Amino acid sequence: MDLFDNLLLGLTTALQWQNLLYCLFGVLIGTAIGVLPGIGPIPTVALLLPFTFGLEPASAFIMLAGIFYGAQYGGSTTAILVNVPGETSSVVTCLDGHQMARQGKAGLALAIAALSSFFAGTVATVVIALLALPLAALALQFTAVEYFSLLVLGLIAAVILAHGSVAKALAMVVLGLLLGIVGIDVSSGASRLTFGIPELGDGLDFVPIAMGLFGLGEIMANLDRPRPRQLVSSKVRDLMPRWADLRQAFPAMVRGTAIGSFLGVLPGGGAALPPFTAYAMEKKLARDPSRFGKGAIEGVAGPEAANNAGAQTSFIPLLTLGIPSNALMALMIGALMMHGIQPGPQIMTEQPQLVWGVVASMWVGNLMLLVINLPMIGIWISMLKIPYRLMFPAIVLFCCIGTYGIANSMFNVWLMLGFALVGYFFVKVKAEPAPLLLGLVLGPQLEENFRRAMLLSDGDFTVFLTHPISAVLLAVVAILLLAMLVPAITRKREQALAE
Repeated sequence: MDLFDNLLLGLTTALQWQNLLYCLFGVLIGTAIGVLPGIGPIPTVALLLPFTFGLEPASAFIMLAGIFYGAQYGGSTTAILVNVPGETSSVVTCLDGHQMARQGKAGLALAIAALSSFFAGTVATVVIALLALPLAALALQFTAVEYFSLLVLGLIAAVILAHGSVAKALAMVVLGLLLGIVGIDVSSGASRLTFGIPELGDGLDFVPIAMGLFGLGEIMANLDRPRPRQLVSSKVRDLMPRWADLRQAFPAMVRGTAIGSFLGVLPGGGAALPPFTAYAMEKKLARDPSRFGKGAIEGVAGPEAANNAGAQTSFIPLLTLGIPSNALMALMIGALMMHGIQPGPQIMTEQPQLVWGVVASMWVGNLMLLVINLPMIGIWISMLKIPYRLMFPAIVLFCCIGTYGIANSMFNVWLMLGFALVGYFFVKVKAEPAPLLLGLVLGPQLEENFRRAMLLSDGDFTVFLTHPISAVLLAVVAILLLAMLVPAITRKREQALAE
Protein backbone atom coordinates (compact mmCIF):
# COMPACT_ATOMS: atom_id res chain seq x y z
CA MET A 1 0.00 0.00 0.00
CA ASP A 2 2.92 2.33 0.74
CA LEU A 3 4.10 1.94 -2.85
CA PHE A 4 0.81 3.20 -4.30
CA ASP A 5 0.65 6.05 -1.78
CA ASN A 6 4.17 7.08 -2.70
CA LEU A 7 3.47 6.88 -6.44
CA LEU A 8 0.33 8.96 -5.93
CA LEU A 9 2.40 11.55 -4.05
CA GLY A 10 4.93 11.48 -6.88
CA LEU A 11 2.31 11.96 -9.60
CA THR A 12 0.73 14.80 -7.63
CA THR A 13 4.14 16.50 -7.51
CA ALA A 14 5.12 15.74 -11.11
CA LEU A 15 1.79 16.94 -12.54
CA GLN A 16 1.95 20.38 -10.94
CA TRP A 17 2.01 22.87 -13.79
CA GLN A 18 5.41 24.35 -12.91
CA ASN A 19 6.98 20.89 -12.64
CA LEU A 20 5.45 19.87 -15.97
CA LEU A 21 7.09 22.94 -17.52
CA TYR A 22 10.48 22.14 -15.97
CA CYS A 23 10.15 18.52 -17.10
CA LEU A 24 9.33 19.65 -20.65
CA PHE A 25 12.23 22.11 -20.59
CA GLY A 26 14.58 19.38 -19.33
CA VAL A 27 13.66 16.78 -21.96
CA LEU A 28 13.82 19.37 -24.75
CA ILE A 29 17.27 20.54 -23.64
CA GLY A 30 18.33 16.91 -23.22
CA THR A 31 17.19 15.99 -26.72
CA ALA A 32 18.92 19.03 -28.18
CA ILE A 33 22.26 18.32 -26.54
CA GLY A 34 21.92 14.66 -27.47
CA VAL A 35 21.44 15.64 -31.11
CA LEU A 36 24.46 17.94 -31.14
CA PRO A 37 27.67 15.86 -31.14
CA GLY A 38 30.25 17.01 -28.63
CA ILE A 39 27.83 18.44 -26.04
CA GLY A 40 26.80 15.76 -23.57
CA PRO A 41 24.44 15.66 -20.57
CA ILE A 42 27.31 15.97 -18.06
CA PRO A 43 28.56 19.38 -19.35
CA THR A 44 24.96 20.55 -19.72
CA VAL A 45 23.95 19.58 -16.19
CA ALA A 46 27.17 21.12 -14.87
CA LEU A 47 26.34 24.32 -16.77
CA LEU A 48 22.75 24.49 -15.48
CA LEU A 49 23.49 23.64 -11.82
CA PRO A 50 23.94 27.29 -10.74
CA PHE A 51 20.69 28.29 -12.46
CA THR A 52 18.70 25.76 -10.37
CA PHE A 53 19.75 27.41 -7.12
CA GLY A 54 16.55 29.48 -6.81
CA LEU A 55 14.18 26.63 -7.76
CA GLU A 56 12.30 24.26 -5.51
CA PRO A 57 14.39 21.07 -5.09
CA ALA A 58 11.74 18.88 -6.75
CA SER A 59 11.50 21.20 -9.77
CA ALA A 60 15.29 21.38 -10.12
CA PHE A 61 15.74 17.61 -10.02
CA ILE A 62 12.85 16.91 -12.36
CA MET A 63 14.50 19.20 -14.91
CA LEU A 64 18.02 17.78 -14.42
CA ALA A 65 16.74 14.20 -14.67
CA GLY A 66 14.88 15.11 -17.89
CA ILE A 67 18.13 16.37 -19.40
CA PHE A 68 19.82 13.04 -18.65
CA TYR A 69 17.29 10.62 -20.14
CA GLY A 70 16.28 13.11 -22.86
CA ALA A 71 19.86 13.01 -24.13
CA GLN A 72 19.49 9.26 -24.70
CA TYR A 73 16.68 9.98 -27.20
CA GLY A 74 18.55 12.77 -28.97
CA GLY A 75 21.78 10.83 -29.33
CA SER A 76 20.07 8.19 -31.46
CA THR A 77 18.91 10.82 -34.00
CA THR A 78 22.47 11.87 -34.79
CA ALA A 79 23.70 8.28 -34.80
CA ILE A 80 21.06 7.19 -37.32
CA LEU A 81 21.09 10.18 -39.66
CA VAL A 82 24.74 11.26 -39.57
CA ASN A 83 26.59 8.15 -38.30
CA VAL A 84 28.08 10.30 -35.52
CA PRO A 85 26.99 9.33 -31.98
CA GLY A 86 25.57 12.35 -30.17
CA GLU A 87 26.23 10.46 -26.91
CA THR A 88 28.59 7.68 -25.85
CA SER A 89 25.53 5.49 -25.29
CA SER A 90 24.54 5.91 -28.96
CA VAL A 91 27.79 4.52 -30.40
CA VAL A 92 26.25 1.09 -31.00
CA THR A 93 23.16 2.59 -32.66
CA CYS A 94 25.40 3.85 -35.47
CA LEU A 95 26.17 0.29 -36.57
CA ASP A 96 22.69 -0.72 -37.73
CA GLY A 97 20.72 2.52 -37.41
CA HIS A 98 22.79 4.36 -39.99
CA GLN A 99 22.70 1.38 -42.34
CA MET A 100 18.90 1.41 -42.12
CA ALA A 101 18.95 5.12 -42.98
CA ARG A 102 21.15 4.45 -46.00
CA GLN A 103 18.62 1.85 -47.14
CA GLY A 104 15.84 4.46 -47.02
CA LYS A 105 14.52 3.31 -43.61
CA ALA A 106 15.58 6.34 -41.53
CA GLY A 107 12.00 6.95 -40.38
CA LEU A 108 11.63 3.33 -39.24
CA ALA A 109 14.98 3.42 -37.38
CA LEU A 110 14.05 6.65 -35.58
CA ALA A 111 10.60 5.33 -34.68
CA ILE A 112 11.99 2.05 -33.31
CA ALA A 113 14.61 3.98 -31.31
CA ALA A 114 11.93 6.25 -29.80
CA LEU A 115 9.51 3.40 -29.02
CA SER A 116 12.30 1.27 -27.50
CA SER A 117 13.38 4.17 -25.30
CA PHE A 118 9.79 4.82 -24.18
CA PHE A 119 9.17 1.15 -23.38
CA ALA A 120 12.45 0.91 -21.44
CA GLY A 121 11.77 4.18 -19.63
CA THR A 122 8.33 3.00 -18.54
CA VAL A 123 9.65 -0.33 -17.23
CA ALA A 124 12.64 1.33 -15.55
CA THR A 125 10.30 3.73 -13.72
CA VAL A 126 8.43 0.73 -12.29
CA VAL A 127 11.74 -0.94 -11.33
CA ILE A 128 12.83 2.20 -9.47
CA ALA A 129 9.51 2.36 -7.62
CA LEU A 130 9.69 -1.33 -6.63
CA LEU A 131 13.34 -1.33 -5.50
CA ALA A 132 13.53 2.07 -3.84
CA LEU A 133 11.68 1.23 -0.61
CA PRO A 134 13.38 -2.15 0.16
CA LEU A 135 16.85 -0.72 -0.56
CA ALA A 136 16.19 2.37 1.53
CA ALA A 137 14.94 0.18 4.40
CA LEU A 138 18.11 -1.93 4.16
CA ALA A 139 20.30 1.17 4.02
CA LEU A 140 18.72 2.52 7.21
CA GLN A 141 20.33 -0.44 9.01
CA PHE A 142 23.81 0.70 7.90
CA THR A 143 26.25 2.14 10.40
CA ALA A 144 29.36 4.17 9.61
CA VAL A 145 31.27 0.90 9.14
CA GLU A 146 28.99 -0.37 6.36
CA TYR A 147 28.86 3.06 4.72
CA PHE A 148 32.64 3.27 4.56
CA SER A 149 32.86 -0.13 2.85
CA LEU A 150 30.04 0.77 0.46
CA LEU A 151 31.80 4.01 -0.51
CA VAL A 152 35.04 2.10 -1.12
CA LEU A 153 33.13 -0.31 -3.38
CA GLY A 154 31.64 2.61 -5.32
CA LEU A 155 35.06 4.16 -5.89
CA ILE A 156 36.68 0.88 -6.96
CA ALA A 157 33.78 0.13 -9.32
CA ALA A 158 34.30 3.57 -10.85
CA VAL A 159 37.96 2.70 -11.43
CA ILE A 160 37.21 -0.64 -13.08
CA LEU A 161 34.39 0.59 -15.30
CA ALA A 162 36.15 3.79 -16.35
CA HIS A 163 37.49 4.03 -19.90
CA GLY A 164 41.20 3.59 -20.48
CA SER A 165 43.95 2.56 -18.10
CA VAL A 166 43.06 1.26 -14.63
CA ALA A 167 46.17 2.96 -13.23
CA LYS A 168 45.03 6.34 -14.62
CA ALA A 169 41.51 5.84 -13.26
CA LEU A 170 42.93 4.95 -9.82
CA ALA A 171 45.11 8.07 -9.94
CA MET A 172 42.02 10.14 -10.78
CA VAL A 173 40.18 8.77 -7.73
CA VAL A 174 43.13 9.54 -5.44
CA LEU A 175 43.39 13.05 -6.86
CA GLY A 176 39.65 13.54 -6.29
CA LEU A 177 40.00 12.36 -2.67
CA LEU A 178 42.86 14.83 -2.12
CA LEU A 179 40.80 17.69 -3.59
CA GLY A 180 37.92 16.66 -1.32
CA ILE A 181 39.93 17.24 1.88
CA VAL A 182 41.01 20.80 0.97
CA GLY A 183 39.86 23.31 3.58
CA ILE A 184 39.59 23.60 7.36
CA ASP A 185 39.26 20.26 9.14
CA VAL A 186 36.03 20.34 11.15
CA SER A 187 37.37 18.13 13.97
CA SER A 188 40.80 19.66 14.58
CA GLY A 189 40.47 23.11 12.99
CA ALA A 190 43.70 22.55 11.04
CA SER A 191 44.13 23.95 7.53
CA ARG A 192 44.60 21.27 4.88
CA LEU A 193 46.09 22.08 1.47
CA THR A 194 44.84 25.68 1.58
CA PHE A 195 48.31 27.20 0.88
CA GLY A 196 47.29 30.32 2.80
CA ILE A 197 44.48 31.17 0.36
CA PRO A 198 41.43 32.34 2.39
CA GLU A 199 38.93 31.30 -0.30
CA LEU A 200 40.01 27.67 0.14
CA GLY A 201 39.12 27.63 3.83
CA ASP A 202 35.63 26.25 3.12
CA GLY A 203 36.97 23.73 0.64
CA LEU A 204 36.80 23.58 -3.14
CA ASP A 205 33.38 24.36 -4.55
CA PHE A 206 32.00 21.38 -6.44
CA VAL A 207 30.24 23.28 -9.24
CA PRO A 208 33.21 25.24 -10.71
CA ILE A 209 35.29 22.06 -10.80
CA ALA A 210 32.54 20.09 -12.53
CA MET A 211 31.89 22.88 -15.03
CA GLY A 212 35.60 23.24 -15.74
CA LEU A 213 36.36 19.53 -16.15
CA PHE A 214 33.25 18.47 -18.04
CA GLY A 215 31.87 21.70 -19.44
CA LEU A 216 34.79 23.72 -20.78
CA GLY A 217 37.45 20.99 -20.78
CA GLU A 218 35.46 18.60 -22.98
CA ILE A 219 34.29 21.41 -25.25
CA MET A 220 37.85 22.67 -25.76
CA ALA A 221 38.86 19.15 -26.73
CA ASN A 222 35.94 18.91 -29.18
CA LEU A 223 37.20 22.02 -30.98
CA ASP A 224 40.38 20.07 -31.70
CA ARG A 225 38.57 17.20 -33.35
CA PRO A 226 35.83 18.54 -35.64
CA ARG A 227 33.70 15.74 -37.04
CA PRO A 228 32.28 16.02 -40.57
CA ARG A 229 28.50 15.81 -40.55
CA GLN A 230 26.85 14.47 -43.66
CA LEU A 231 23.10 13.86 -43.48
CA VAL A 232 21.80 10.77 -45.22
CA SER A 233 18.54 12.59 -45.90
CA SER A 234 17.11 15.93 -44.83
CA LYS A 235 13.56 14.53 -45.15
CA VAL A 236 12.43 11.61 -43.04
CA ARG A 237 9.31 9.66 -43.93
CA ASP A 238 7.44 6.56 -42.75
CA LEU A 239 7.68 7.30 -39.04
CA MET A 240 4.92 4.77 -38.24
CA PRO A 241 6.43 1.25 -38.03
CA ARG A 242 4.45 -1.71 -39.35
CA TRP A 243 3.17 -4.46 -37.06
CA ALA A 244 5.77 -6.88 -38.48
CA ASP A 245 8.56 -4.44 -37.58
CA LEU A 246 7.27 -4.07 -34.01
CA ARG A 247 6.94 -7.83 -33.61
CA GLN A 248 10.54 -8.27 -34.76
CA ALA A 249 11.89 -5.52 -32.49
CA PHE A 250 9.86 -6.23 -29.32
CA PRO A 251 11.92 -9.18 -27.93
CA ALA A 252 15.08 -7.08 -28.33
CA MET A 253 13.37 -4.21 -26.47
CA VAL A 254 12.55 -6.53 -23.55
CA ARG A 255 16.06 -7.98 -23.35
CA GLY A 256 17.67 -4.54 -23.69
CA THR A 257 15.45 -3.16 -20.93
CA ALA A 258 16.40 -6.00 -18.58
CA ILE A 259 20.13 -5.57 -19.28
CA GLY A 260 20.02 -1.78 -18.92
CA SER A 261 17.96 -1.94 -15.70
CA PHE A 262 20.52 -4.25 -14.10
CA LEU A 263 23.72 -2.55 -15.31
CA GLY A 264 22.41 0.94 -14.56
CA VAL A 265 22.21 0.15 -10.85
CA LEU A 266 25.87 -0.91 -10.60
CA PRO A 267 28.09 1.71 -8.92
CA GLY A 268 30.56 3.14 -11.39
CA GLY A 269 28.52 1.99 -14.40
CA GLY A 270 29.31 3.87 -17.59
CA ALA A 271 26.96 5.01 -20.34
CA ALA A 272 28.45 2.67 -22.94
CA LEU A 273 28.20 -0.62 -21.04
CA PRO A 274 24.41 -1.34 -21.24
CA PRO A 275 23.99 -0.74 -25.02
CA PHE A 276 27.21 -2.61 -25.89
CA THR A 277 26.13 -5.57 -23.76
CA ALA A 278 22.62 -5.54 -25.27
CA TYR A 279 24.03 -5.44 -28.80
CA ALA A 280 26.39 -8.34 -28.09
CA MET A 281 23.50 -10.42 -26.71
CA GLU A 282 21.25 -9.70 -29.70
CA LYS A 283 24.01 -10.73 -32.07
CA LYS A 284 24.59 -13.99 -30.18
CA LEU A 285 20.88 -14.85 -30.04
CA ALA A 286 20.19 -14.01 -33.69
CA ARG A 287 19.58 -16.86 -36.13
CA ASP A 288 21.63 -14.96 -38.71
CA PRO A 289 24.29 -12.83 -36.96
CA SER A 290 25.61 -11.65 -40.33
CA ARG A 291 22.60 -9.27 -40.58
CA PHE A 292 24.05 -7.13 -37.79
CA GLY A 293 25.98 -4.15 -39.06
CA LYS A 294 23.87 -4.18 -42.22
CA GLY A 295 20.61 -2.72 -40.91
CA ALA A 296 19.20 -5.24 -38.38
CA ILE A 297 16.24 -3.72 -36.55
CA GLU A 298 17.19 -5.60 -33.36
CA GLY A 299 20.55 -3.79 -33.45
CA VAL A 300 18.65 -0.54 -32.88
CA ALA A 301 15.88 -1.71 -30.52
CA GLY A 302 18.07 -3.57 -28.00
CA PRO A 303 20.80 -0.95 -27.41
CA GLU A 304 18.32 1.96 -27.37
CA ALA A 305 16.19 0.22 -24.74
CA ALA A 306 19.32 -0.64 -22.72
CA ASN A 307 20.75 2.88 -22.67
CA ASN A 308 17.47 4.50 -21.60
CA ALA A 309 16.77 1.88 -18.92
CA GLY A 310 20.34 2.22 -17.64
CA ALA A 311 20.07 6.00 -17.51
CA GLN A 312 16.99 5.86 -15.29
CA THR A 313 17.89 2.98 -12.97
CA SER A 314 21.22 4.71 -12.24
CA PHE A 315 19.10 6.95 -9.98
CA ILE A 316 18.41 4.01 -7.62
CA PRO A 317 21.76 4.07 -5.73
CA LEU A 318 21.54 7.87 -5.54
CA LEU A 319 18.01 8.00 -4.13
CA THR A 320 18.35 5.05 -1.74
CA LEU A 321 21.99 5.02 -0.59
CA GLY A 322 23.30 8.46 -1.51
CA ILE A 323 25.93 6.78 -3.74
CA PRO A 324 26.45 8.07 -7.30
CA SER A 325 26.59 5.27 -9.88
CA ASN A 326 28.30 7.47 -12.49
CA ALA A 327 29.71 10.96 -13.04
CA LEU A 328 26.33 12.53 -13.76
CA MET A 329 24.89 11.12 -10.53
CA ALA A 330 27.87 12.71 -8.76
CA LEU A 331 26.69 16.02 -10.19
CA MET A 332 23.22 15.25 -8.83
CA ILE A 333 24.71 14.77 -5.35
CA GLY A 334 26.36 18.16 -5.74
CA ALA A 335 22.97 19.60 -6.65
CA LEU A 336 21.40 18.02 -3.54
CA MET A 337 24.07 19.65 -1.39
CA MET A 338 23.50 22.99 -3.12
CA HIS A 339 19.86 22.79 -2.02
CA GLY A 340 20.80 21.92 1.56
CA ILE A 341 19.80 18.24 1.29
CA GLN A 342 22.16 15.62 2.72
CA PRO A 343 22.39 12.59 0.41
CA GLY A 344 21.67 9.21 1.97
CA PRO A 345 18.83 6.81 2.84
CA GLN A 346 17.20 9.43 5.06
CA ILE A 347 16.25 11.37 1.93
CA MET A 348 13.44 8.85 1.30
CA THR A 349 11.76 9.76 4.59
CA GLU A 350 12.79 13.41 4.86
CA GLN A 351 12.14 14.41 1.23
CA PRO A 352 9.46 11.99 -0.09
CA GLN A 353 7.95 14.65 -2.34
CA LEU A 354 11.32 15.16 -4.04
CA VAL A 355 12.16 11.46 -4.45
CA TRP A 356 8.78 10.25 -5.67
CA GLY A 357 8.20 13.40 -7.71
CA VAL A 358 11.40 12.66 -9.66
CA VAL A 359 10.41 8.98 -10.09
CA ALA A 360 6.93 9.84 -11.40
CA SER A 361 8.30 12.60 -13.63
CA MET A 362 10.43 10.02 -15.47
CA TRP A 363 7.34 8.38 -16.92
CA VAL A 364 5.78 11.76 -17.69
CA GLY A 365 9.02 12.89 -19.35
CA ASN A 366 9.29 9.73 -21.44
CA LEU A 367 5.72 10.25 -22.66
CA MET A 368 6.61 13.84 -23.58
CA LEU A 369 9.67 12.64 -25.47
CA LEU A 370 7.66 10.11 -27.45
CA VAL A 371 5.07 12.74 -28.41
CA ILE A 372 7.49 15.55 -29.32
CA ASN A 373 10.51 13.69 -30.66
CA LEU A 374 9.17 12.25 -33.91
CA PRO A 375 6.98 15.21 -35.01
CA MET A 376 9.90 17.59 -34.32
CA ILE A 377 12.45 15.57 -36.27
CA GLY A 378 12.79 18.39 -38.81
CA ILE A 379 13.94 20.80 -36.08
CA TRP A 380 16.52 18.34 -34.78
CA ILE A 381 17.84 17.82 -38.31
CA SER A 382 18.20 21.60 -38.72
CA MET A 383 20.21 21.79 -35.48
CA LEU A 384 22.78 19.42 -36.96
CA LYS A 385 23.74 22.19 -39.39
CA ILE A 386 24.87 24.60 -36.63
CA PRO A 387 28.70 24.89 -36.66
CA TYR A 388 30.22 23.88 -33.33
CA ARG A 389 32.54 26.90 -33.29
CA LEU A 390 29.52 29.23 -33.09
CA MET A 391 28.15 27.53 -29.95
CA PHE A 392 31.42 27.56 -28.03
CA PRO A 393 31.53 31.30 -27.10
CA ALA A 394 27.95 31.21 -25.80
CA ILE A 395 28.70 28.14 -23.67
CA VAL A 396 31.79 29.83 -22.14
CA LEU A 397 29.75 32.95 -21.36
CA PHE A 398 26.98 31.00 -19.62
CA CYS A 399 29.57 28.97 -17.67
CA CYS A 400 31.21 32.15 -16.36
CA ILE A 401 27.87 33.77 -15.45
CA GLY A 402 26.63 30.62 -13.68
CA THR A 403 29.86 30.08 -11.75
CA TYR A 404 30.08 33.69 -10.62
CA GLY A 405 26.42 33.65 -9.54
CA ILE A 406 26.88 30.81 -7.03
CA ALA A 407 28.70 32.97 -4.46
CA ASN A 408 29.30 36.25 -6.34
CA SER A 409 32.97 35.30 -6.37
CA MET A 410 35.55 35.78 -9.12
CA PHE A 411 37.62 33.11 -7.39
CA ASN A 412 35.08 30.49 -8.54
CA VAL A 413 35.41 31.74 -12.13
CA TRP A 414 39.21 31.43 -12.05
CA LEU A 415 38.85 28.03 -10.39
CA MET A 416 36.57 26.89 -13.23
CA LEU A 417 38.95 28.21 -15.91
CA GLY A 418 41.88 26.51 -14.20
CA PHE A 419 40.08 23.16 -14.10
CA ALA A 420 39.05 23.65 -17.72
CA LEU A 421 42.74 23.51 -18.63
CA VAL A 422 43.16 20.49 -16.33
CA GLY A 423 40.20 18.79 -18.01
CA TYR A 424 41.64 19.53 -21.45
CA PHE A 425 44.95 18.00 -20.34
CA PHE A 426 43.14 14.87 -19.08
CA VAL A 427 41.45 14.45 -22.46
CA LYS A 428 44.79 14.73 -24.22
CA VAL A 429 46.46 12.10 -22.02
CA LYS A 430 43.32 9.90 -22.20
CA ALA A 431 42.60 10.03 -18.48
CA GLU A 432 38.85 10.01 -17.84
CA PRO A 433 37.92 12.70 -15.26
CA ALA A 434 34.73 10.95 -14.05
CA PRO A 435 36.53 8.98 -11.26
CA LEU A 436 38.06 12.27 -10.06
CA LEU A 437 34.59 13.76 -9.70
CA LEU A 438 33.37 10.70 -7.79
CA GLY A 439 36.42 10.95 -5.49
CA LEU A 440 35.74 14.65 -4.91
CA VAL A 441 32.09 14.03 -4.01
CA LEU A 442 32.54 10.86 -1.98
CA GLY A 443 35.84 11.83 -0.30
CA PRO A 444 34.36 13.88 2.56
CA GLN A 445 31.72 11.18 3.22
CA LEU A 446 34.42 8.50 3.15
CA GLU A 447 36.54 10.39 5.69
CA GLU A 448 33.58 11.18 7.95
CA ASN A 449 32.38 7.56 8.08
CA PHE A 450 35.92 6.25 8.61
CA ARG A 451 36.39 8.56 11.60
CA ARG A 452 33.02 7.55 13.06
CA ALA A 453 33.83 3.87 12.63
CA MET A 454 37.17 4.36 14.40
CA LEU A 455 35.50 6.19 17.30
CA LEU A 456 32.87 3.45 17.69
CA SER A 457 35.51 0.70 17.66
CA ASP A 458 38.17 2.51 19.75
CA GLY A 459 40.55 2.50 16.80
CA ASP A 460 40.14 -1.21 15.97
CA PHE A 461 40.56 -1.64 12.19
CA THR A 462 39.14 -5.16 12.28
CA VAL A 463 35.69 -3.67 12.79
CA PHE A 464 35.35 -3.51 9.00
CA LEU A 465 35.72 -7.30 8.83
CA THR A 466 33.66 -8.25 11.89
CA HIS A 467 30.51 -6.54 10.59
CA PRO A 468 29.00 -9.05 8.09
CA ILE A 469 27.69 -6.55 5.50
CA SER A 470 30.95 -4.59 5.57
CA ALA A 471 32.97 -7.79 5.20
CA VAL A 472 30.93 -8.85 2.14
CA LEU A 473 31.34 -5.43 0.51
CA LEU A 474 35.11 -5.42 1.09
CA ALA A 475 35.33 -9.00 -0.22
CA VAL A 476 33.68 -7.81 -3.45
CA VAL A 477 36.25 -4.99 -3.61
CA ALA A 478 39.09 -7.49 -3.22
CA ILE A 479 37.64 -9.78 -5.93
CA LEU A 480 37.29 -6.85 -8.35
CA LEU A 481 40.88 -5.76 -7.76
CA LEU A 482 42.24 -9.30 -8.14
CA ALA A 483 40.19 -9.82 -11.30
CA MET A 484 41.90 -6.83 -12.89
CA LEU A 485 45.23 -8.65 -12.59
CA VAL A 486 44.00 -11.43 -14.93
CA PRO A 487 45.09 -10.54 -18.51
CA ALA A 488 42.03 -12.16 -20.16
CA ILE A 489 39.64 -10.13 -18.01
CA THR A 490 41.62 -6.96 -18.72
CA ARG A 491 41.30 -7.55 -22.48
CA LYS A 492 37.54 -8.17 -22.22
CA ARG A 493 37.14 -5.00 -20.15
CA GLU A 494 38.94 -2.93 -22.80
CA GLN A 495 36.76 -4.42 -25.55
CA ALA A 496 33.52 -3.82 -23.61
CA LEU A 497 34.37 -0.22 -22.75
CA ALA A 498 35.87 0.71 -26.14
CA GLU A 499 33.93 3.44 -27.89
